[in-house]
Amino acid sequence: MYKDKNLAGHLCMFGACAAWGLMAPLGKDAMSHGVSGLDLVSFRVIGAALCFWLTSLLGGKQEEVSPRDLLLFFFAGMLAIVFNQCCYTIGLSITSPVNASIVTTTLPIITMVLAALFLKEPVTNKKVLGIFCGAIGALLLIMGNGHATQAGDGELTGDLLCLTAQCSFAVYLTIFKKLIQKYTVVTCMKWMFTYATIVILPFTYKELSMLPWTSISVATWLETAFVVFVGTYLAYIMMMTGQKMLRPTIVSMYNYVQPIVACVVSVATGLGVFGWSQGLAVVLVFGGVWLVTQSKSRADMKAEAQRRTASKD
Repeated sequence: MYKDKNLAGHLCMFGACAAWGLMAPLGKDAMSHGVSGLDLVSFRVIGAALCFWLTSLLGGKQEEVSPRDLLLFFFAGMLAIVFNQCCYTIGLSITSPVNASIVTTTLPIITMVLAALFLKEPVTNKKVLGIFCGAIGALLLIMGNGHATQAGDGELTGDLLCLTAQCSFAVYLTIFKKLIQKYTVVTCMKWMFTYATIVILPFTYKELSMLPWTSISVATWLETAFVVFVGTYLAYIMMMTGQKMLRPTIVSMYNYVQPIVACVVSVATGLGVFGWSQGLAVVLVFGGVWLVTQSKSRADMKAEAQRRTASKD
C-alpha cells in the first residue's frame, strides 16, 4: 500500500509539473497578445479560487477548519501563491527567460537545506548527488532548447525576484506539510486561493479594469483559460496530492520536469530539435529524481536505529 501511495504521489507531481511546463509557452503567448503579467496572475488566483469553492460546494459535506488553521492557511497562501506567483511573473518580465529558468533550478537545493533545518531530514550523499544530477540535466535543457537566443536582459532585480519566488515556495513546502496533510486538497486550496485573491485584487484591480476585453482574440482567451483551469486548478490539485505523499525535497525535484516538457513542446511544434544533449539531460533529470527518492528519510533512519537496538536486545 505504501508503494502504491508513493507511485500515486510521483504521478501527481509529474502531472502538475507537466501542466506547468505546458502553461509556460501558452502563458507567454497570451502575455504577448494583450494580457499583461499582472492580469494573468489575477486570472489564475481569482479563477482558481472560484473553481475550488465550486468544487467544495458540489462535493457535499463541508470540512470544518479551526480558527488557528485558517490563520495558517493565510500564511501558506502568501508563500505558495502570492509571493511565488507575483515575484516570478514580475521577475520574468524584467530578466531574460534563460536567467529565470536557471534560477528555478535552485528550488530543490533550498528545499533540502530548509528540510534539514526545520524537519531534521538528513542530507545524504544520494540526495546531494540526485539534486546535482537533476540540476545539470535541467541546465542542459534550458541552455540548449533555444531560449538563450530570445531577447531580454538578465537584470539583477529580476533574477532576485525569481529567486525570492523559489525561496517562498521552498519555505511553504517545508513548514506547512503537517497542515496540508490535515485537510483535504480542496479545503486547503479554497482557503489559500481565497486569501491570495483578497491580497492581490486591490493591487491589480485598476489594471484589470483597463484591460481591452473585446479586442483580445479568442485564441488568447483560450490560452488564458488553459493557464487558469489546467495550469492552476488541476495542477495545484495534483501538486497538493503529491505533497501529502512525498517528502518536500522529492516534491521540489519535480521542478526539473518543466524544462523537459518545454523541450518536448518546442520539438513537437518545430521550434527545436531533440539531440544527444537533450537525451542526456532527460536521463540526468530522472536519474536525479530516482536518487533523491532512494535516499533515506528521517523516518527511515529512525526505523533502522530501532531495529538495531531491538537486535542488540
